[in-house]
Amino acid sequence: MASIASSSWFKFSVIAAGITSMMMLSGCAKEQKQALTTLNIGFQKYGLLPIVKQRGDLDQALKAQGIQVKWVEFPAGPQLLEGLNVGSVVFGESGEAPPIFAQAASPNLVYVANQPAAPNAEALIVQKNSPIQSIQDLKGKRVALNKGSNVHYLLLKLLEKNQLTLQDIQVVYLPPADARAAFEKGAVDAWVIWDPFFAAAEQQIGARVLATGQNLVSNHQFYLADRKFAEQHPEVLKTVVQQLNQTTEWVKTHQDDAARLLEKPTALDFNILKTSISRMGFGVTPLSSEVIQQQQYVADAFYQQKLIPQPLKIQDAILTGQIK
Repeated sequence: MASIASSSWFKFSVIAAGITSMMMLSGCAKEQKQALTTLNIGFQKYGLLPIVKQRGDLDQALKAQGIQVKWVEFPAGPQLLEGLNVGSVVFGESGEAPPIFAQAASPNLVYVANQPAAPNAEALIVQKNSPIQSIQDLKGKRVALNKGSNVHYLLLKLLEKNQLTLQDIQVVYLPPADARAAFEKGAVDAWVIWDPFFAAAEQQIGARVLATGQNLVSNHQFYLADRKFAEQHPEVLKTVVQQLNQTTEWVKTHQDDAARLLEKPTALDFNILKTSISRMGFGVTPLSSEVIQQQQYVADAFYQQKLIPQPLKIQDAILTGQIK
């Protein structure tokens, strides 16, 4: 009797385990299906993604796959990538610097794609009547910039090219709005800034360009995703990258229309937006080995300046074999 009871109990246990496994698999399937129902995308007021949002092509392409897009606005790249880290979004757009800080803080982020280099979309500017005529003239002068941003790297390269260091100038770390105010009233002598703030300073107050990033830096725009989402849903990312690329091709030949789409969300003048858009990089593709290396240079420079606590390898955050 004992052996029969044991045998019955064994069979019951196997069946129960099987049912439990089936329920768990069913639950996982439901979770996966729910994850595919909505795609949370982080965006900022200016850039390619707000244009994509306004046009609606990506929404339609994903709707055909049963996926709804939820657009989540962020004030800047660092906040967007923090949102990606905590799971409020799984995809977003940022310049070169924020992903480096995000990768230093968490392994969850992966690079999905990038736009071509746009070195003329950032610059070191001075007031139109400033006596400063060269980078060498910046010795001892007050230079404003957003700490740890793309232009932080631009300033390092400009100084290096002219045999100067940060110790030769007075660095004033200010976010764009505060830097613009300080620049206008003469509290700083120069400002390192990116579009559309750069174009606005040129057109609204006649700021003069001392140097752009041309032949010095890349200034790529990157598209990033949550690692788990990227690994589980490469087909969704493929659709997103294809739509982003198609949108940049449209923007390239319809720059006036693109500028008009951004007038309301940015509250910027049409001509400022048109200038900024003309300096974009057109096209969205997976990262090449050259782009990865260029981003590594930025990471290395930030570590040398003690902006990140330890060295990091950009390659560790590259999405490979997923997007073709």
